[in-house]
Amino acid sequence: MRLIPLFALLMAASQADDLHTEVIEYKQGDVVLEGYLACPKDAKGKLPGVLICHQWMGHSDYERQRANQTAKLGYVAFAVDIYGKGVRPKDPGEAGKMAGGYKAGDRALLRARALAGLEVLRKHDRCDAAKIAAQGYCFGGTTALEIARSGAPILGAISFHGDLSTSSPEDAKKIKGKVIAFHGADDPFVPSKQVAAFEEEMRQAGVDWQLVSFGGAVHSFTLKIAGNDNSKGSAYNEKADLRSWEMYKSFLAELFK
Repeated sequence: MRLIPLFALLMAASQADDLHTEVIEYKQGDVVLEGYLACPKDAKGKLPGVLICHQWMGHSDYERQRANQTAKLGYVAFAVDIYGKGVRPKDPGEAGKMAGGYKAGDRALLRARALAGLEVLRKHDRCDAAKIAAQGYCFGGTTALEIARSGAPILGAISFHGDLSTSSPEDAKKIKGKVIAFHGADDPFVPSKQVAAFEEEMRQAGVDWQLVSFGGAVHSFTLKIAGNDNSKGSAYNEKADLRSWEMYKSFLAELFK
């Protein structure tokens, strides 16, 4: 039997005491999806909501951790599921194909899956449906931007090292809220040409937007599982991770004031 240190048990208990969490099964069409919701346990009244979109490996403990962190800021956080309940790539190669099927192949389906999750959050009894933002990591950053481009009633979209491209730049005119994109300045998967196109897309649509580039950071800079070798194109960067998180908190405070 593996013994768990007392400190770890106390920390887990503390987190459970602070937050209400639940796994929520829902559908998009006939496809069953499974998300995770977290919110402050003792908060009074309805709270602003934040939709959290997963990276290319699918809904995981990483997104649940980020949901808990966001909930501790005083919000209702819902980590969505784009791929389907129990549908998870077995390795990066399979993840690339799966995510690519949505990004390059069927953005309409990507939006539909994300909007199904948004509706779950909007209808939750702890959430103020008039105060919602969407955020995400890598593939999830792309998803958050697509939610905004769909014209969904959200106050803001936040992309952490996401693909910034779109097949329909004119859809940016449908964006109702503010946009901020956190970008690794040396990210080889989101080259300068794509960044420039994103900037022009936002500019032409008159969006209230920001792009923050972190020097020395590549793709996946918030993901510790990406390792620390920049030469691979994806790597964790502690400074970019911490700085983007502080900017994220400030951005949410601005949206929900």
